[in-house]
Amino acid sequence: MTANTHHTLDYRVAIYNQQAYEAWNDFVLHSKNATFLFHRDFMEYHKDRFEDFSLLIYKNDKLCALLPANKVGETLHSHQGLTYGGLLLNANMKFRETILVFKTVLKFLLDQKIQGINFKLLPSIYADQPSDELLYLLFLLKAELTRRDALGVLDLKDSPKRSKDRVEGYKRGVKQQLVVKEVDDFEAFWNEILKVNLQEKHQVDPVHSLEDIRLLKQKFPNSIRQFNVYKDETIVAGTTIFETKHVAHSQYISGNTDKNILGSLDYLHIHLLDNVFQDKKYFDFGISNENNGKNVNKGLQYWKEGFGARIVTQDFYSVNTQNYKLLDDVMR
Repeated sequence: MTANTHHTLDYRVAIYNQQAYEAWNDFVLHSKNATFLFHRDFMEYHKDRFEDFSLLIYKNDKLCALLPANKVGETLHSHQGLTYGGLLLNANMKFRETILVFKTVLKFLLDQKIQGINFKLLPSIYADQPSDELLYLLFLLKAELTRRDALGVLDLKDSPKRSKDRVEGYKRGVKQQLVVKEVDDFEAFWNEILKVNLQEKHQVDPVHSLEDIRLLKQKFPNSIRQFNVYKDETIVAGTTIFETKHVAHSQYISGNTDKNILGSLDYLHIHLLDNVFQDKKYFDFGISNENNGKNVNKGLQYWKEGFGARIVTQDFYSVNTQNYKLLDDVMR
């Protein structure tokens, strides 16, 4: 047994390396609570920025769970380069087995001198099946809730009525003869709209550089989609959508200074909701949070709620690996 593996009864934990690339991706494809963000090609586009410490868990040499993660000092993060994370499970795994898997992971990490894990959990709307096992185990482990974000989510099968403001915005877009186009290149949106707005409002750049998003689009052509709005052939707004099995998520939304006069963002999103993503379960506008989840930008929240979006939470937890013994007698 190498330093990078650990056995408990029938279970074995191994640290990810390139030889596990295909096995990892195949598991992600069939997991009940994974999206394309957990594919190694997505995780590794920024691998120079993180010390990867992802884990594979085997039962009798059969892969049964994954933990996408990176390491900083004596702390593991589920993964700082991803929007969400946690323990990825297959659909057949029962609860008792999940307890044993997670306990094995905690013991393994303790042996590796890792004192704690920070989780940002997968919001429930992204899973194929109920998968709150980890959330329950974190409660048993006396994990600390360190942050809770509020996502603006629209149930596309049963959504509240749109507000007058959003409908009027859409009508302005019709009157202005705006055109929505799906495009394969991100340059116009990135350089003319998104970066300009983020710099002016927040003095930051997008999380993904233009090179990053182009590379990711190349790797995941059907999952990363760009929709631009044009007035007289000039770009005036756009959104970058990360599309998963059940959810269309606005990763970036931005419009030029005329967006309210033109109704460009209302026009764009009603077009997407009614004509492009109408067969999805959910549309995720993302968070309106500021100050580590403690405040909500009321203007942004008002805009999202105008389409019928309501709150789904995403939790962030910190757990001590030494607490693994608290999982000893769960099943009676």
